[in-house]
Amino acid sequence: MGKKSKKEKKVKGAEKTAAKMEKKVSKRSKKEEKDLEALIAEFQTLDAKKTQIIETSCPPPSPRLNASFSAHPEKDELILFGGEYFNGQKTYLYNELYIYNVRKNSWAKVDVPSPPPRRCAHQAAVVPQAGGQLWVFGGEFASPDGEQFYHYKDLWVLHLATKTWEQIKAAGGPSGRSGHRMVACKRQLIVFGGFHESARDYIYYNDVYAFNLDTFTWSKLSPSGLGPAPRSGCQMSTTPEGNVVIYGGYSKQRVKKDVDRGTLHTDMFLLKAEGSDKWVWNRLNPSGVKPTPRSGFSVAVGPNNRSLLFGGVHDEEEEESIEGDFFNDVYFYDMGKNRWFPGQLKGPKSERKKRRRGRKAEAAEVAGGGESEGQSPQGPMEIVKEVVAEDGTVMTIKQMVPAAGAELERFESEEEEEEEQEEGAGDEASGQQVEPCPRSNAMLAVKHGLLYVYGGMFEVGDRQFTLSDLYSIDLHKMEEWKVLVEMDPKTQEWLEESESDEEGGDVEGAEGGEEEEEGSDEESEDDEEEEQHPPVQPDEKYTDYLPRTEQYWIKLARSNMGPEAKEKKVLKVAHAMAKAFYEGLV
Repeated sequence: MGKKSKKEKKVKGAEKTAAKMEKKVSKRSKKEEKDLEALIAEFQTLDAKKTQIIETSCPPPSPRLNASFSAHPEKDELILFGGEYFNGQKTYLYNELYIYNVRKNSWAKVDVPSPPPRRCAHQAAVVPQAGGQLWVFGGEFASPDGEQFYHYKDLWVLHLATKTWEQIKAAGGPSGRSGHRMVACKRQLIVFGGFHESARDYIYYNDVYAFNLDTFTWSKLSPSGLGPAPRSGCQMSTTPEGNVVIYGGYSKQRVKKDVDRGTLHTDMFLLKAEGSDKWVWNRLNPSGVKPTPRSGFSVAVGPNNRSLLFGGVHDEEEEESIEGDFFNDVYFYDMGKNRWFPGQLKGPKSERKKRRRGRKAEAAEVAGGGESEGQSPQGPMEIVKEVVAEDGTVMTIKQMVPAAGAELERFESEEEEEEEQEEGAGDEASGQQVEPCPRSNAMLAVKHGLLYVYGGMFEVGDRQFTLSDLYSIDLHKMEEWKVLVEMDPKTQEWLEESESDEEGGDVEGAEGGEEEEEGSDEESEDDEEEEQHPPVQPDEKYTDYLPRTEQYWIKLARSNMGPEAKEKKVLKVAHAMAKAFYEGLV
């Protein structure tokens, strides 16, 4: 046998290190998991009391993040399952099942006997067979104090036609984990990555497993080629050819005792199927405008063979703290062209027509050299256009076109389309657009070409705001966001650590929505706080409200974030707080 290359030795060494770490983490986490198994069993005893399927209309679900949000393959419905909520003292886990009707803009809660245990950071994938099936794998359960974790490795299927849960017991599947990704690819479920964490240790994965939907068996894939480094929270999507695309994600490494270093991955890979059992990793180098580095982004697959990425956070690690810069932007990845581009709002069609007419009038005036209206300019006209390349280089393009109206209109329409898809920033509708506030860990689903964004969270200083709002946008038109469910400020409960003695580890606390019953004192304090915020005047638009109250929100954001916070970040948080308060009252 020939000598192994340096790359092969490096890969083998990394595999051995990962195996040792997994064994170490597994050993230390066994005791934690035994403690939590008793609590999970107690919750399951409560769930066992459900003996029949009951579907009832209800208000929107309580705030949460890291749930799954999936489009029904046949009906006009979105399915929300699981998730978590943290109020500053206590962590709540859910296994509730909600159905959102996209036509009626209404919610229903479905109580199903013998559901999966409460969890978050799991993965769900929908397949159309047998009237529709929702497959759920993995995720985690946390102790009420958020210090201990139990990572699931179970596989469940919700039969959508009968609304019944079934646990599928099959050997040889992935180890317990959360933050992994799972997609339906032809007649298989493909699982990649994730992490497992105990109180003192953690491990990130880059292994790949396939679950066969015909034989109900697991198999571990061994792709050739150099694949992604271990990570969680990446973007994973399938191509029409049956390949899998991986982008980004997050991982951390221990650099010394009690000191970890996080990594925001921005690389991209293609897991290509070559035959029934052979898979190959290929590195992708996409063109276009790539997303800025971030974690906690949400993903979905849109129309026209495009996957999309929404929101997320970029954490800046200071000496003793971490400040997060949250996003609410959308990026599209064209799988056919291997190209990224930002999704820019075009504004309502009426606004675009006004801007187009304005541009034409200016062009005609310049071309005519100040000639009176009605006189067409003689000879060709020079149009100058600047294009920003991917590396930041500004290229000036000059084009000579006839002054005839048809030719000018053709050029303008082509230019407009390019601007709206590629850049858009210089041609957005005037005035403040309605849009979701910046957030991470939101839930996304796409139905009939509409993107739905539900919940998520953002932080202000040490406080976490967990959301329960719902927005939609037409991905074909990209004109404007629509608010379907506004955020309710009354759901924004936050308890300081000093009040933790008043809290108990009661079982009922994990039921969805019941956390809001804790302590009328805190509610009255919140009400007093809310009354101090500048009120919204009758018929006042947000574009008027923000300038009038901006200094108040900046002062409030500064008091929460501390004197060391950067001005740019304070301003961004202040605007997010003002927007959340305004939308909650209007």
